[in-house]
Amino acid sequence: MYRQRKQRSKTLTVAAVAALVPLAAACGSEKADDGSASVGAGKSITGVQWSIDSVTVDGTTHKAPDEARVRIDDGGAAEGSTGCNTFSARADVQGEKVRLSDAMFTEKACAQTPVEFEKSLGRALTAGTLTTESEGEGLTFTTSGGDTVKLSKPKDASLYGTEWTVTGPAGKDRTRLTFDPEATTVSGRLPCNRLNAEATVSDGRITVGALSTTRMMCEGSLMDAEKRMLSFLKGPVEYRIDQGTLTLTSEDGTTVRAEAGR
Repeated sequence: MYRQRKQRSKTLTVAAVAALVPLAAACGSEKADDGSASVGAGKSITGVQWSIDSVTVDGTTHKAPDEARVRIDDGGAAEGSTGCNTFSARADVQGEKVRLSDAMFTEKACAQTPVEFEKSLGRALTAGTLTTESEGEGLTFTTSGGDTVKLSKPKDASLYGTEWTVTGPAGKDRTRLTFDPEATTVSGRLPCNRLNAEATVSDGRITVGALSTTRMMCEGSLMDAEKRMLSFLKGPVEYRIDQGTLTLTSEDGTTVRAEAGR
């Protein structure tokens, strides 16, 4: 029985998950030359954070919440979200099969996520061998019983107009940057102060002009993180966007990553 407990979050062991749904799972894939899995026209399965669009079990389709996702990395680990709970597992990719094992789910109740969707998704992902079919930019996982999970690849976030939250190392979770294409500026918040500066974007590079900041004083660790971030932004940096992740790389090889809309 799939149960939701209000105001409670915990990690479920494999045995606990097995009490909810069968544990064995797999999805179709091929090994690419670099070790990543792919299906149809060389489309990569691994290394992509797929949005879960819907789940169909016993002929009934359940639309997924916007936050539902799954990702299988090249190292053989899977992680995702039902839109409310998170899950992780090992992912053993063999030819056109991938097997999830040692699965762990959290268990909490969220008013915005229907219980039936979570129950159906858990059943589909852990019900046995899945075959994978490429459909344009999307994928469909199909169980041996005909249940399906439909996935799509989210578009890359725009550099402009997105609030980027730095996730590390400098200014982790406290630095937020927004690039304005019309004003050609970057503005936002550092670990302590607010900032504003001209920002020129060209050929995959961002060049930040003279930085203007407020003059607040914070505890030492925050000021140290702020100084590192300011120093990083003084030189031109290369940028790359992969779905919702912005990667900035300075000329000396220092890397800063930020997530969209955090």
